[in-house]
Amino acid sequence: MKSALIEIVVASGNPHKVQEISAIFAQEGLGEWVRFLSLSDVGGPFKEPAETARTFQENARIKAVAYAALTNRMVLADDSGLQVDALAGEPGVDSAIWAGEHGTREQRDARNNEKLMVAMRDVKRGDRAARFVCFMCLADADGKMIAQTRGACEGEIAESPQGVGGFGYDAYFLVGGMNVTSAQLSSEEKNKVSHRGHATRLLAKELRVVVGAPER
Repeated sequence: MKSALIEIVVASGNPHKVQEISAIFAQEGLGEWVRFLSLSDVGGPFKEPAETARTFQENARIKAVAYAALTNRMVLADDSGLQVDALAGEPGVDSAIWAGEHGTREQRDARNNEKLMVAMRDVKRGDRAARFVCFMCLADADGKMIAQTRGACEGEIAESPQGVGGFGYDAYFLVGGMNVTSAQLSSEEKNKVSHRGHATRLLAKELRVVVGAPER
């Protein structure tokens, strides 16, 4: 017997994340078992918790616990970003605000990418390795951790932007083994190889047991 539909709040103000996560769960055959809600769907916006940790995992946990308390609902939080080897792992946990916190998301993205290109200007091909990393934490309404997963996508930094899709650093990130940037992939193609896609599929496997969904 099918259990009741589970609603999970995605702890993000980024609508792209809700769309990507929902699409991946649908691809995994869990669309009829789990429904994802944005913060605005449950009374947001809320005051954002301070992400004081210096690791993706701990920042994801901070957000999951904080928004569970604010919404009294099951919450999925992720923290993700770009790590560039030639920059000692930067921008890392500061990926979204690397060039400053002010302005719209699009303005911040533009400044971040400009800063990236300046920082990588003298780094030769072969030394431009990078990866997108995503940690996901799922907490119940009491803030107790149900599942934690990690996903990564290896690649390198392009010498110039390519493609018009995606967001953030996508146009500047050449996906390993594909010779295209994330911004040149369709949403379906990106979900198959992205850091968030990997982390979400691992989470879907764990949730499949929780909701009692049959194996595919």
